[in-house]
Amino acid sequence: MTLTILSMLLATAINIIPQPLSVREDKGSFKLKGTQISCDAQMGEIPLAAIAELSAQMTIVAGQVYPVSKPVGITETVRAGSGKGIIFAVDPTLVDEAYTINIDKRKAVILANSDNGFLYAIQTLKQLMPVSIYGHDTDEKAKWELPCCEIKDKPRFAYRGMHLDCCRHFWTVDEVKKILDVMATLKLNRFHWHLTEDQGWRAEIKAYPLLTEIGAWRPETIIGYQGMYLDGKFKFDGQRHGGFYTQEEMRDVVEYAARLGITIVPEVDLPGHMVAALASYPWLGCSGKSIETGGDYKVWTIWGVSPDVLCPGKDSTMEFLKTVIGELCDIFPGEYFHIGGDECPKTAWAQCPDCQARIAALGLKSDEHASAETRLQNYVTSEMQAFLATRGKKLIGWDEILEGDLEEGATVMSWRGLRGGIEASNRGFDVIMTPTDYCYFDYCQSDQFNYDEKMAALAESKSLEEMVGEPTCAWWGNLTIKQAYSFNPTAGLDKAAASHIMGAQANVWTEYIPTPEQLEYMIMPRLFAMSEVQWCELRNKDYDKFIEKVKGNGYKMLELKGFNFRNKDE
Repeated sequence: MTLTILSMLLATAINIIPQPLSVREDKGSFKLKGTQISCDAQMGEIPLAAIAELSAQMTIVAGQVYPVSKPVGITETVRAGSGKGIIFAVDPTLVDEAYTINIDKRKAVILANSDNGFLYAIQTLKQLMPVSIYGHDTDEKAKWELPCCEIKDKPRFAYRGMHLDCCRHFWTVDEVKKILDVMATLKLNRFHWHLTEDQGWRAEIKAYPLLTEIGAWRPETIIGYQGMYLDGKFKFDGQRHGGFYTQEEMRDVVEYAARLGITIVPEVDLPGHMVAALASYPWLGCSGKSIETGGDYKVWTIWGVSPDVLCPGKDSTMEFLKTVIGELCDIFPGEYFHIGGDECPKTAWAQCPDCQARIAALGLKSDEHASAETRLQNYVTSEMQAFLATRGKKLIGWDEILEGDLEEGATVMSWRGLRGGIEASNRGFDVIMTPTDYCYFDYCQSDQFNYDEKMAALAESKSLEEMVGEPTCAWWGNLTIKQAYSFNPTAGLDKAAASHIMGAQANVWTEYIPTPEQLEYMIMPRLFAMSEVQWCELRNKDYDKFIEKVKGNGYKMLELKGFNFRNKDE
């Protein structure tokens, strides 16, 4: 099929990303022509505001006014099949986040029973319009009409997320909001905001101001792949890097995300990945000195896993964590709080009198399942889980929290392959699947990469972009859009275990992503694939049809949004 013929088909067919649960295409179209938009009085403020924004955008791009009527009781009118124009009405029989769209030649009726259901219906409605709806200029040549059809839709998974590391490289509030906008277009509903790391602390904490005065800044950043220089020496850029979000800015992002139907899951990674906090308050460590260097703690300028971690043997450390998390709980109203729990070396604890005293006081023992130090981390996790419960929140942690003992009610985010998620779900824990092989968007997008090419680029002081046309990215993995699309979060699970899979998440770690342009490039178009993984029933997934939708209106939409993306063949 030629590209010209394909473009013609895409222009007339219904091509929604993510693919809806069911679509019935009928003959004819509903010509908009400045039609009135009517809203049910039972609708919430968030979808009403979104409809007003849709009306304003249609007015600009279509060059005609699309007035929104004052909300009225219109449910009976809809049930009777009467009315005209674009009609939004509440249908109490629909489940959370579900919606239906029925379009004939006189009207378009949109039904939902939740704020998010209406928001998703609006996103689908926009994808039924000319793609210029995503732009800022009037498109007089477009046919402003909707195809007659019936769409019934609801998501496969309740948790549909994307993670962003703002610590290895810092992203402004506007850059974060741009990511949220694209997430909303694809019906994702969770933004996992990674706010603390060895290389930078990004969240203002009133009780501990040095976290942002000191911990938010590093004097320089390592260049290229860590530890891979032939002379054995690291090289640095010599440029101070950092930044942080004030509490007012975080609240602003929370409100912005809520208007898009997205709940933010904040992460304070503990008890490892805390060098920036140790540099700010050295008493948080076991000895007050780095066991790596023997000197003072400093905000890390390299990547990897530091042996310097928090000291859980001290009551003051535990109070610090509760204070920090408590302030953030006041800012982030969502149900879940992420405490990290990954990659925490125990070397310092084995040598620390305070930690060993805590181990003895708690009666923690080493056995064939876990060391006493591993169970000390279980104690930290349990304490944070209990504290979060007092704030009405549930704990999420990376799959390392499964090691040793884990309290009932915790949620496991499985990243080291599927194994952790399978084990957790079989043990009755809720799980969010985010394995590296399918979900790590810092991995290279081309399957042509290999280790030898990367080392050759390094040896010749060439960038990967010079050699193979891709930006420097995580050297240990490749992830094409096709591989991401192939992911099934419940693969290998029986019905009981599969019921514990809350959903899936794309993760964007930013060690090798220094600019907004590269950040966007690494996300798109793979987030299209992840949206279908998260939303679509398996029977509705079809990679060939999907990739043509991406290459058609998907790319055009991103261009109009001013969002950078990769548009190369695999």
